[in-house]
Amino acid sequence: MPTNVIMPQMGESIAEGTLTKWLKKPGESVKRDEPLFEISTDKVDAEIPAPASGVLIQVLVEEGKTVPINTVVAILGEAGESAGAGEPPSAADASKERKEAEPVPPAVAAPSPAAPAPSMVASPSPLPASAPPQPGETTEELLRRRSSPVVRAIAEEHGVDISGIPGTGISGRVTKADILAVLESGAQKAAPVPVAPAAPHSPPAAMTVTVSAPAVPAAPAPPTHAPIVTFSGSAVVVEPMSAMRKKIAERMVASKQTSAHVTSVFEVDFTNIARLRNRVKERFEAQYGTKLTYMPFVFRAAITALKARPLLNASISADEIVFHKEINLGMAVALDWGLIVPVIRRADDLSLVGLARAANDLADRARTKKLLPDEVAGGTFTITNHGGFGSLFASPVINQPQVAILGVGAIEKRAKVATMPDGSDTIAVRTMAYMGVTFDHRLIDGAEGDTFMSIVKNTLENERWTELESL
Repeated sequence: MPTNVIMPQMGESIAEGTLTKWLKKPGESVKRDEPLFEISTDKVDAEIPAPASGVLIQVLVEEGKTVPINTVVAILGEAGESAGAGEPPSAADASKERKEAEPVPPAVAAPSPAAPAPSMVASPSPLPASAPPQPGETTEELLRRRSSPVVRAIAEEHGVDISGIPGTGISGRVTKADILAVLESGAQKAAPVPVAPAAPHSPPAAMTVTVSAPAVPAAPAPPTHAPIVTFSGSAVVVEPMSAMRKKIAERMVASKQTSAHVTSVFEVDFTNIARLRNRVKERFEAQYGTKLTYMPFVFRAAITALKARPLLNASISADEIVFHKEINLGMAVALDWGLIVPVIRRADDLSLVGLARAANDLADRARTKKLLPDEVAGGTFTITNHGGFGSLFASPVINQPQVAILGVGAIEKRAKVATMPDGSDTIAVRTMAYMGVTFDHRLIDGAEGDTFMSIVKNTLENERWTELESL
């Protein structure tokens, strides 16, 4: 029997995925669990293994196409076998299967007859991204309103009511293409005015009030994508952005529009750490099976500083500050095709050895597209090692919804002025690096950011790394 290959669900909130590359061609053999194709979602790029051994009989979804989860994208079978027995079900059957698999919303009692509800006239506002089920609302209507995180963010930014857009995604969910088409056509500039549901009981006459708010013209929202520019001549090559590059572009622009970015740079002396690392790195790798780089030391210093200054491990929600009880460190990993930020969960519970193992494991799996969606979500603070490419210092963009990001410049030997025990000065060769914290000035002031960096600097320069003394 032929085997259907489906688009997997890579995370609870993911409703669709973009098939970016086929790793096998029709007619080629494939083994069970061997990488078959690559996908890109809102959260992660990943290689998808074959569900069974056989031959790739037919490809049903071309590269670059975005399809709902559980869509049949290909058929596997034996050499010479027809794909007919494994063809995907009809649209009606697929819709029926999805409805049967969806949870049934709880029954809602019909409200008793009531007097007309008070008139509510207010300035247009988008439907909340996490709107709860409404009385009598079907599962498909709820799915359409919730949609994907990227779609909700675009809708909220432009004041668009998702429930008013005909969706082409699974169960009528609104896709990114749907909402961008609406915005470009100008058909829906803002969400319709919400209508208050009928009250379960008639209120006293004295309680019937008309509430109105003055119409406030909305500020023009910035475009979510770059304008179309036409180039003439033959000296250009035009190619579409990858799915990952599109997401990076959206998130970087959104972060700049959200946070007031400020960067403070300190110079840190890594001489003691460099000497220790050179002395123990070979024995460290032999004993623990992983390399000892400078980054676990930086992670430990950042954790120490975050414990002392928890404001940098927080987030902003409207006019409230959300303090995170755990320190989940995001570590930016440069890929040949973009950038990804896997997360070291509960990093404050890990030793220096544990941090080294976690960092190396996540980086290796990021480069081979083996990360899971949960491993790139939930970060509370991010560290980026831009110095690995020779950069002395930089001003990185904050990874939303975080409020700060730590950048590590090139760690290199420099001539520095050193004070001798007798008080005289001399020139010495020291291993130095510039490190900077970029923070959201809406929440963090310069004094707070500099205090954080002072703790990082002091930890790296003066800490005794007792875990490594026995090596």
